Amino acid sequence: MKKPFLLALSIVLLACQQQSGSDLKELYSLPKKLKEVSGITYFPETNTIYTLEDSGNKNAVYAINSKGKLEKTITISNATNVDWEDITKDKKGNIYIGDFGNNDNERRDLCIYKVAKNQLNQENAKAEYKISFSYPEQTEFPPKKKEMFYDVEGFFEKDGYFYLFTKNRSKGFDGTAFIYKIKNASGNQKAVKIGEFKTCNNYNHCVLTSATISPDGRKVALLSHDKVVVFKGFKGDLFHKGTQTEISLDHFSQKEAVVFKDNNTLLISDEKTNKIGGKVYEFKL
Repeated sequence: MKKPFLLALSIVLLACQQQSGSDLKELYSLPKKLKEVSGITYFPETNTIYTLEDSGNKNAVYAINSKGKLEKTITISNATNVDWEDITKDKKGNIYIGDFGNNDNERRDLCIYKVAKNQLNQENAKAEYKISFSYPEQTEFPPKKKEMFYDVEGFFEKDGYFYLFTKNRSKGFDGTAFIYKIKNASGNQKAVKIGEFKTCNNYNHCVLTSATISPDGRKVALLSHDKVVVFKGFKGDLFHKGTQTEISLDHFSQKEAVVFKDNNTLLISDEKTNKIGGKVYEFKL
């Protein structure tokens, strides 16, 4: 009888180290044509989100209003959607497309596209420049199954740099995630590993699918299918050196995108799978 008791006690102790989520408020359904949304960014001045879809979909960005209506489709004519996994913007309103989905850890063409803000008014836009990059720590393509750390689905731009958070696809998943830094400048670059941290060891609940930083730069939020990991109290860009809090959303779906609406509110979206998801939600931290 001791083992069930100890297991129950462990669960209670674990819960004490986590924060329970408040209600996840559903705002609206995404347009039916967008079934594989993989990232969102937010423009508060128009209350509009810009989103995209991942591999196998168009090289396009979609503007969606606060009622979930598709206002605009912007085709990026000089970019290829190999596996677009996230979208972010800088303080000037330029957007960046992360073409760094790397499920099998074998890609050698990872890149980020910059699309200037003034291009967002056009149906056919052009990327201003392309940042191609590689991970110095990766020497095999693909690496061993226990070392598949080089997929990314979440990033953001801060002070002229991109910060990428890896999606661990290693055999024997233990929640390890790397943080890489890349200068926001055209050309070929080596990503710089600035740290690593762990979530939990359950892939379905703790694999990272998107990343965002608050407008004031004081909070970083990382998304999984039913949780948000929040870093606070960090100095500079050593996000993992701050306090790490795991918040349960009390809602499981294929959540793929998160962005700060304001300093204390997140917008979250999920893919539509078997008639579940395809929504945008609001979550107060």
